[in-house]
Amino acid sequence: MTAEVPGRLPDPVAEQDRITPFQVDTLDVRGRIVTLGPAVDAVIAGHGYPEPVSRVLGEAVALGVLLGTALKFDGRFILQTQTDGPVRMLVVDFETPDKIRACARFDAELVAAATDTRPAAMIGRGHLAMTIDQGPDMSRYQGVVELAGQGLEAAAHQYFAQSEQIPTFVRLAVAEEMTATADGTKRSWRAGGLMVQFMPADPERMARADLDPGDAPAGIEPGTVAEDDAWVEARTLAATVEDHELVDPALSSERLLWRLFNERGVRVFAPRPVTNFCRCSVETIRDMLNRFSLDDRQHMVEDGKITVTCEFCSSRYIVEPSEVGIPDASATD
Repeated sequence: MTAEVPGRLPDPVAEQDRITPFQVDTLDVRGRIVTLGPAVDAVIAGHGYPEPVSRVLGEAVALGVLLGTALKFDGRFILQTQTDGPVRMLVVDFETPDKIRACARFDAELVAAATDTRPAAMIGRGHLAMTIDQGPDMSRYQGVVELAGQGLEAAAHQYFAQSEQIPTFVRLAVAEEMTATADGTKRSWRAGGLMVQFMPADPERMARADLDPGDAPAGIEPGTVAEDDAWVEARTLAATVEDHELVDPALSSERLLWRLFNERGVRVFAPRPVTNFCRCSVETIRDMLNRFSLDDRQHMVEDGKITVTCEFCSSRYIVEPSEVGIPDASATD
């Protein structure tokens, strides 16, 4: 006797908060598509960010999930920007297998005065660091990419070309969804992303043109390498995806992948959930405070208490001075 293997039909509508792996064997590409609803909305709505900040943070969260879910071990993937734009810093913290949290720091006056509110303009110039943390007993791996006004999509392409040397295509999208309810219009954020990578059995097929030759002598032309036809086709098909398709709640990941690659045949694997979380707690706050000097802790006391707000989830913690080694709060400034 043979066991019947049930088939899985494409979901008619988009599921909330999930990452869906896929593979196109005939083109030697693999990839993932992420759909985020309540998870990214919780990150954004919990802080009340201005719209331009919300959009760029939504892109960062989608990229963080796309990259973080590639980890094959227990650990964390941390994406962080430090730049001179109105959005000074973005932090996305992905913990395997499915937990995400994120926050942004920005200059409110610069954001309000900005005439160009595209995510790339909000970020500005600086660098993007991507860190893989396998735990306290393992060394961290970090890749750094220069941000020169090109945005997160282009930065991801640059990272894979320089550090991983894997031909990669990334598309990110963010949208604010408005739904009519009995209590009025409900506004919520959605984000989506698509990543496609060329991974043939023969690594020679992944050869790409050299990076900028830098200080090469005048008259020296950089070498050229013809891209593999399969990768050119796969990238061209992936590039037809529209932003609205990545955030459309009426379009499932399976159906979108069918639109893109049905002529070549696409295998879609079981999706995995993505959840918004924060690891902050009273214990972690106390531990953090105890890393400061006693003098610093004493100067944190206001009205007889130490108040700490988590940057990721906006939770407020009130700590008694005696809980962090301050015996007499009345003696502090």
